[in-house]
Amino acid sequence: MEETRDGLGVRAALDGSGTNVATGLPILDYLLELLARHAGFSLQLEVAPGGADAEVAAAGRALGSALREQLHDAGVRGHGSGAVPADEALAHVALEASGRPRVVSNVDLTPAHVGGLHFDLVSRFLRELAEGGGLTLHVRLIGGDDAQHVLEAIFKSLGVALAQARRPTTKE
Repeated sequence: MEETRDGLGVRAALDGSGTNVATGLPILDYLLELLARHAGFSLQLEVAPGGADAEVAAAGRALGSALREQLHDAGVRGHGSGAVPADEALAHVALEASGRPRVVSNVDLTPAHVGGLHFDLVSRFLRELAEGGGLTLHVRLIGGDDAQHVLEAIFKSLGVALAQARRPTTKE
């Protein structure tokens, strides 16, 4: 396990060994498994126990760091977008491996809770992902009322955007 700046043990690997996510927060584990499935990669992510905020931050930073080299490689697109529904919710995520970490979002679900997870923690996850990966992320909620469906749509869309960003560039 690697150490993060928060002192939490974290290991993130993108390899062919299957997906196993253990952040200590079951809803975040589920969302990251959705992301990996829609991105088309295997994900091994373990976060040592700590407070929810620290675990979410460590998971986001570790995943971003694991993706950084792949997304900034000259042989890949480095940008992508996806719009994916989850029941009544529809989200769009666009990203660029810009080296200028930033999250621009119209989603504000801070008062909502799903599976004991505050939604401001999901915002923290996305900020840490952007920092760790050197990504500019644009997250747009097009529609949706159910908080869990909104989260599912966001993480699925993020996965599709990551899959596009990791595609090799074509040579003309």
